[in-house]
Amino acid sequence: MQRIRLRYTKRGRLRFTSHRDFQRAFERALRRAEVPMAYSAGFTPHPKVSYANAAPTGTGSEAEYLEIALTEARDPERLRLLLDESLPTGLDVVDAVEARTSGLADRLTASVWELRLDGVEPAEAEAAVAAFNAAPAVEVQRRTKNGVRTFDTRSAVAHLESVTTHGSSADRPSDRPCAILRLVVRHVTPAVRPDDVLSGLRAVADLAPPVPAAVTRLAQGLFDEETGAVTDPLAPDREAEAPVPHPAAASAAAKAPA
Repeated sequence: MQRIRLRYTKRGRLRFTSHRDFQRAFERALRRAEVPMAYSAGFTPHPKVSYANAAPTGTGSEAEYLEIALTEARDPERLRLLLDESLPTGLDVVDAVEARTSGLADRLTASVWELRLDGVEPAEAEAAVAAFNAAPAVEVQRRTKNGVRTFDTRSAVAHLESVTTHGSSADRPSDRPCAILRLVVRHVTPAVRPDDVLSGLRAVADLAPPVPAAVTRLAQGLFDEETGAVTDPLAPDREAEAPVPHPAAASAAAKAPA
């Protein structure tokens, strides 16, 4: 059995695709691409697909991950192209590696998010960011299936800043003032989501965007406490690939006496 790990995106209007909708679309893509999937046992076998930390519905993402199990070996890049062609534009498979290490989900310990706040002056956003960063704790409330829960958002945010962009590639560009926030959020329990951070900014600085924020996950992976960087979770699998021997070295090895 071969295991392949994939990185895919949710862009544009496809950001409103629920995780269940994506699962159905991906399983159709597997059938169209004639991928030799391994299946679970039991009365209702399902293709062996493991999803890791999917983004909430309504948020875009450049870094969603999943793992599939195959009954026959396939070239990861060729498989990526076939699946990408079988999915709608916006759900794009952008990377694929053979799984050579364990614990992909354990390497997803933080996410980098970008929040586009239309109608908010950058100076107002900068002041709110400064107030949030200076606070020892920022408690917010969220309604869950077990009732209203209060939790601290500040401890989960490793980095928060207001940034300047010079492009117009956001989902909803306009001529109105616009602030862009970039934040790194640790994956903790209970999970702290970008909208929780916005609630925290409202609590400490009365920052209230006139329209819903456009939220995009830029990356997720292992958080480096020393550098503050979020590393590529597929890098260990690439590094574990068996090196291809140089032709001259292979020839010399073949001629060496046993």
